[in-house]
Amino acid sequence: MSDIADAHEGHSGPIKTPQQLLLAVFYSFVVPVFIIIGLVYYVTSNSKPAAGAVNMERAVAERIQKVGTVEIRDANRVLKTGEEVFKGVCSACHATGAAGSPKFGDASAWAPRIAKGFDALWNSALHGKGNMGAQGGGDLSDLEVARGVVYMANAGGAKFAEPKAPAAADAASAPAAMAAAPK
Repeated sequence: MSDIADAHEGHSGPIKTPQQLLLAVFYSFVVPVFIIIGLVYYVTSNSKPAAGAVNMERAVAERIQKVGTVEIRDANRVLKTGEEVFKGVCSACHATGAAGSPKFGDASAWAPRIAKGFDALWNSALHGKGNMGAQGGGDLSDLEVARGVVYMANAGGAKFAEPKAPAAADAASAPAAMAAAPK
């Protein structure tokens, strides 16, 4: 029997007394519970800044934004002159001849275009042609585009008359009047 008692002593665990058992239970179960409670308290506390809290109202407003918007433009705004249109939109390409555009004031480059007439030039400017986007990428009225075309074509040798702003009563017939006037 002593062989059996020796075998049990060699396989005994680290806990030999009831006090050791109580400490093992305490450290194994109670301490992790307190650690979990502390972590939960830290995560839910308001003492730290929330990520993106500054833009929270804006983010909510963007998420609940209406599908469409209406933009009302000022119908009584002062229309740009041909020179202002050229400087604001057209000069990006026509001042340097970028992307094959005729340079401002280059009569030889403008001559074949001028020969086609104002309507062809105006249509190209309104709807785009080649590398040029519609209205040269600007946000202009048809009359402002027409003024820009006349300004550039006249600098290249044309003799187009600058279109005038239609009267308020003739606003409905403005496109027809503009197309007929500067020929």
